[in-house]
Amino acid sequence: MRLNQESGKVEEYLRDLAELDYHHVSIRELNASLFHKHLTDMEKVKRAFEYVRDSISHSWDIQSSRVTKHAPEVLLHREGICYAKSNLLAAILRREGIPTGFCYQKLTLFDEPEDGYCIHALNAVYLGSLKRWIRLDARGNKPGVNARFSVDFEQLAFQVRPSLGEIDYPIIYTRPNEKTMDVLEKFEDAIEMYLNGLPQQIEAGA
Repeated sequence: MRLNQESGKVEEYLRDLAELDYHHVSIRELNASLFHKHLTDMEKVKRAFEYVRDSISHSWDIQSSRVTKHAPEVLLHREGICYAKSNLLAAILRREGIPTGFCYQKLTLFDEPEDGYCIHALNAVYLGSLKRWIRLDARGNKPGVNARFSVDFEQLAFQVRPSLGEIDYPIIYTRPNEKTMDVLEKFEDAIEMYLNGLPQQIEAGA
């Protein structure tokens, strides 16, 4: 799938945001522990992706009621849903000067359309050495989900099934979708939020 940038200005994909807060001491310390000066940008991206994928639990997988949103909060509690984990990955990489955006998929919430739909968040990262964007999904692996770092082909957490009404949105956004952030602000119980509160599409008014 051809990816399209929301903005042609690279600085928009490096900007700090309230949801990222990459100047926070915890993000600074994490980056210092993850990276050393001899790493290439590609090596940094792989390390950051695998850290968020493997070291930060997905709230639903561990059946946690805690809701996290801002990157330092996700790092502190080491858990969050995909919206929160994509904030953390963006914070880590933008702090390193690596352009990072937000991408979305519309997926069935569980197995069938009758279960309802949800918006799933992942990231796109610009690799200067390749002069192109790649998408990465740090949601967290489990049986049936095997997301990997790859520059040769996408290996995301979920493959969209158009026959079931699922959608792969091609836009690389500069900031998290407002509706995904609103739901993290509104709910106090992540299980209830996951079952009953996730937005079903990213279009305004839906």
